[in-house]
Amino acid sequence: MSDNVTKIINGKEISATLRAKIAQKVAAHIDNGGQRPGLAVILVGEDPASAVYVRNKHKACEEVGVYSEVIKLPESTTQNELLAVIDSLNNNSDIHGILVQLPLPKHIDKQTVINAISADKDVDAFHPVNIGKVMTGDYKFAPCTPAGVMYLLKASGVSTEGKHCVVIGRSDIVGKPMAMLMLHSGATITVCHSRTRDLAGVCRDADILVSAVGKAGFVTADMVKDGAVVVDVGINRLPDGKLAGDVAYDEVAPKASYITPVPGGVGPMTIAMLLMNTLAAADIELPD
Repeated sequence: MSDNVTKIINGKEISATLRAKIAQKVAAHIDNGGQRPGLAVILVGEDPASAVYVRNKHKACEEVGVYSEVIKLPESTTQNELLAVIDSLNNNSDIHGILVQLPLPKHIDKQTVINAISADKDVDAFHPVNIGKVMTGDYKFAPCTPAGVMYLLKASGVSTEGKHCVVIGRSDIVGKPMAMLMLHSGATITVCHSRTRDLAGVCRDADILVSAVGKAGFVTADMVKDGAVVVDVGINRLPDGKLAGDVAYDEVAPKASYITPVPGGVGPMTIAMLLMNTLAAADIELPD
């Protein structure tokens, strides 16, 4: 057991502070004669979770002074109809960022849709051009969740330079870009997945452990070394309706030097980073 007093990384507070800074930047930009940044979010179908996410994004835009356009399309929308909507937004000078809420109905090919969004307006940073830029380190914006993790660590005074960072999960949305951002920040990276041998042993070697597997309670105390920084990206719905992360929080927290809770850790940062990406797409100076 570690003698450390565990510091809880409060994503709710850090994101609220960042949103206030974003609002100031937007207001100053408009006061100086600049154009209001605009974000368009497309929702296809009636997925309840997606509807909540879209509502939260719209509300966040309104709070910071970003123009928000929500385009709701029926489940029956064809791929070509969706591509036509994206094309019109690509050519709309009032819109700086475009986001298509995933998942899409099964008859629509996700990659074709992502590829259709202008790379300059792809504020999710899922377009192959933006993925390539994240790989080289010469990027304007990065995927929101990994970027949010990096912001949380920096805001909490956690240095990544020279640290061994273990990422559990190799998804295109979190795991892979997370590894790249850590690498660019001077960390040594290990990416673990379902075929990793001695997963617990690899995780125990981590100075910074990031879990993004989507399995409640997956990371247990025996997988974490004393004093490690533990970042929980997982958001899992339990049978009783409560949210839980990938990390068995109560048993892991006493061993960690820093830990993110679920909810209230990484989650609030994702929308804050979406706003940051929208500002970057509109060439507005970003807050620290």
